[in-house]
Amino acid sequence: MAEMRELEGAIEEEHLARRIDAHQHFWNLDLVEYPWLGPDSGPIYRTYEPPELESQIRAAGIEATVVIQAADSYADTEYMLAQADAYPWIAGVVGWVPLLDPAEAERALDRFTQHPKFRGVRHLIHDEADPHWLAQEQVVEGLKLLAERDLVFDVVAVYPNHLEHVPTLAERVPDLRMVIDHLAKPPIKEGVIEPWAELMSTAASYPNVYAKVSGLNTAADPETWSAKDLAPYIERARELFGPERLMFGSDWPVCELAGTYAQVWEETNRAVESRPQAERDALYGGVAEKVYKL
Repeated sequence: MAEMRELEGAIEEEHLARRIDAHQHFWNLDLVEYPWLGPDSGPIYRTYEPPELESQIRAAGIEATVVIQAADSYADTEYMLAQADAYPWIAGVVGWVPLLDPAEAERALDRFTQHPKFRGVRHLIHDEADPHWLAQEQVVEGLKLLAERDLVFDVVAVYPNHLEHVPTLAERVPDLRMVIDHLAKPPIKEGVIEPWAELMSTAASYPNVYAKVSGLNTAADPETWSAKDLAPYIERARELFGPERLMFGSDWPVCELAGTYAQVWEETNRAVESRPQAERDALYGGVAEKVYKL
């Protein structure tokens, strides 16, 4: 209860009322290479840019977004920063630097942090052949560079891989804010909680680890999913992380593999409609505002 009052006070004091989509993407197939994206990717194999998203976030009452990298390349980061220059509602950019090469990563960070909307880094670890890619010493050294610059590391963990390394990183780089994307893709389609919840519980025990309620519709049955499928996983995440460490993201346009932006927004709202207003305010903007320092 005291924690909830503290959260309410922080939101009121800092005026964190605006709605924020903390996880969405853009890609332009003519300008950037996306090795994971091809003809077999279905309807999302095309260019997606800000004008297409703008009307959808407005309809949902979303006022700002954080755009997340979609390729491990400088070209993708530069493309996202250019979009952020053109569209004021893009509040933050999570880009990419070569964490496996700390010296080069440092040079890249020195360059990208000159941009006022550069807020963090992500690497497509789920596309790496080695499930222990994150545990490499060079990567840890690269992550320390992010902590030194007060940047966020988005962990695109895919259950069950990767999640086990989050506690190790939280201990080795305790000043680094880490955000687990998509709640690590829990087994929603199978309708089971464990051992996903146990792994998330260990990660959540570290106060510098946060999580995103995002990408859940594509972890469920794409034809029949609804709020009732998402709710048990969101509730368990709330129990583990507390409302002060959870944030909403649409995962647009990847979400279109299993529904529209409006569906993701509406069903997520239904899944948490019984929670207090202060918790929902935190989920829909307050936490993202603070974590990404928007």
